[in-house]
Amino acid sequence: MRPKFYYPGHHEDVASTIKKYINSSNNFLSSETAHSPRAAGDALQSLVSKKLESFLGSWCSEYSNEFGRRAMADMAFTDVQGVHSLIDVKTHRKDTHFNMPNLTSVERLTRLYESDKNVFSLILIKYSIEGIDLVVSDVLFFPIEFLDWDCLTVGALGWGQIQIANANNIRILPRNSRKKWMLELCSVMMGFYPREIEKIMGRIHRFEEIKEYWEDKEDIWSR
Repeated sequence: MRPKFYYPGHHEDVASTIKKYINSSNNFLSSETAHSPRAAGDALQSLVSKKLESFLGSWCSEYSNEFGRRAMADMAFTDVQGVHSLIDVKTHRKDTHFNMPNLTSVERLTRLYESDKNVFSLILIKYSIEGIDLVVSDVLFFPIEFLDWDCLTVGALGWGQIQIANANNIRILPRNSRKKWMLELCSVMMGFYPREIEKIMGRIHRFEEIKEYWEDKEDIWSR
């Protein structure tokens, strides 16, 4: 079952509404927060989370924005099909030359996607700062499987952390197949883990050398 909210493109209409809403909102940044990407990101997340339920309209049957900082998502909604979307808000200030935001753990995502009723979605807000005014140039709202693997990478944290390789270079594949995307994820991870094993073996060898050094060293600190 394809989620009707995403595959005909209703999510794109919501993204446009979010952009208009933020750009019509005034004075939500101060001179102190305007030039802090983290503070601006928190402010944008707060704005979106308070209004998203109304932007979803009749598509939304249940909504929540009560999540901790370590949670997988910032907000969630269940649509009229019974599809449950976890949504993570990411922000990108356009004058930063390089940005690699973490998206989610591969282990968390694979567990979530054991059910076709679950979707992990992203709201990506691209903005610039003019004085203390924040101007949004683009808002993208999409399931993670609409991201082309050419613009993704995996970081060595836990089981592996899916990351956007460069937030200045995002490629969306509208209506992409989840099955195809997940099979690509498996291929990426089966290439990633052997490289991590090589790194770990090199570290083991290094500490074997360090241990040998300290075993041969005179203990001048002992009493």
